[in-house]
Amino acid sequence: MSDITYVPQWIFQIGGYVIALNSMTLIMSWLVMGILLVFAFKVSRSLKPVPNGLQLVSELIVKGMKDLVEDAIEEDYMKYFPLICSLFMFLFLCNSIGIFPYCSEPTKDLNTPLGMGLLGFVIAHAAGIKKKGIKGYLKEYFAPIFFMMPLNLVGELAKVVSISFRLFGNIMGGSIIILVISNLCYSLFLPPLLYGFFGLFVGTVQAFVFTILTLVYISVQVH
Repeated sequence: MSDITYVPQWIFQIGGYVIALNSMTLIMSWLVMGILLVFAFKVSRSLKPVPNGLQLVSELIVKGMKDLVEDAIEEDYMKYFPLICSLFMFLFLCNSIGIFPYCSEPTKDLNTPLGMGLLGFVIAHAAGIKKKGIKGYLKEYFAPIFFMMPLNLVGELAKVVSISFRLFGNIMGGSIIILVISNLCYSLFLPPLLYGFFGLFVGTVQAFVFTILTLVYISVQVH
């Protein structure tokens, strides 16, 4: 049960400050990025008129994400399509990698979903400023009445907290449930089913929800 609170760390000092990094989160994140790079290289180097298994999976993901981005943003949607597609694939693997022995989900560390949430926040608002100009962008915070500005500002910041903690809570909660039940029944029958449910089903749903909300936030800013 000590696995719940144990956090492997890399600790070093810079200029008198102690820096602690979650080593498991970093290793797993690099592993996920490496898998995605190998997958992209493998598929792009062996494209065929009749797709094989890997090409079929990649085409389904790309086509599905492309249609979603086009419906949400319409004009200039190709600017944001690579981001949305990459975000979904990255989060899907991050959420699902825990089903393999000795692997841990990077998204059960709050820094990962919070970083992805901040990334979407910055891109969405940068796109809004570029589309509407700084004056038109700031004007929206004072709508419909000027004293609504503090509430509008809090609402925008709450979006980052909402999507980040939703993803973190679901993945961390699933990991705790699996760990507790594994210790209670000695990893016999239920844990493999729970790994499949939380790792594949819940992981896929949460990656999709996070990606769609990021897409919606961008769409709101550019329209």
